[in-house]
Amino acid sequence: MTQQARDQVGRFGIWRSERQVTPELAATVEELGFGALWLGSANGDLAAAEEFLAATTTLTVATGIVNMWQYEPHQVAASFRRVEERFPGRFLLGVGAGHPEVTQQYAKPYDTLARYVGTLLDDGVPAGRLVLAALGPKVLRLAGERTAGAHPYLVTPGYTAQARKILGPGPLLAPEQKVVISTDPVQARAIGRPRVEKPYLGLANYTANLRRLGWTDADLSGGGSDALIDALVAHGSAAQVVARLTEHLDAGADHVSIQLLTPPGAGPADGYRELAGTIQAR
Repeated sequence: MTQQARDQVGRFGIWRSERQVTPELAATVEELGFGALWLGSANGDLAAAEEFLAATTTLTVATGIVNMWQYEPHQVAASFRRVEERFPGRFLLGVGAGHPEVTQQYAKPYDTLARYVGTLLDDGVPAGRLVLAALGPKVLRLAGERTAGAHPYLVTPGYTAQARKILGPGPLLAPEQKVVISTDPVQARAIGRPRVEKPYLGLANYTANLRRLGWTDADLSGGGSDALIDALVAHGSAAQVVARLTEHLDAGADHVSIQLLTPPGAGPADGYRELAGTIQAR
């Protein structure tokens, strides 16, 4: 990943499910100075990414992720070329294997992902514009060797430090971090725990990764221990949250994608503004 590309995504971006993003929200993310907008559970036709790029002028839009089991790689590559022609240099394609619990054809995911990446590259997707949803060491190495880098999800700064050692100094490392802006730990956990428990504490790839980080079965049961939830969902004042986000940068991340969790019915824009002002004031 070149320094130019790192500068393009900046230190902080916003992660949000694709279906929860509007062109107006994308414009707000850009206006506030975030470098990238990551679209969770993205459609392989990349139509939403194209729509959000059209609503902005400098923002990088990235998929986090396109599921390789759901979308044929030749079609995804063709969609990438369409978006790239219209918005050169502003789109980052994130792909990954998803979860065995929700994919009937889930078999030999590493081999399938390696072939998928090879097809995308052969079809003209530049390696420097492709990232992988990576958790385990094998996929991290694949990301570092064949793509721009890795976009890990549901991780801690401790994981980020380990991932940087595996990737080496060159590739992009852009972890996702959930946050709640609340100085009341009970309230913050009430918002964050349901978003961690379902579905992630029921998905083997995430629980295996958490166990590799030292979390126990007791931490992973009953909706997650307070310690686990506090590690996976940064909470506190905006300044405290930004300090937690910065721990990823200190551990070796190039960029952190922020998933702001809010109470039911509350939009994210005010929280984004508060975080952006705190980041700019540091």
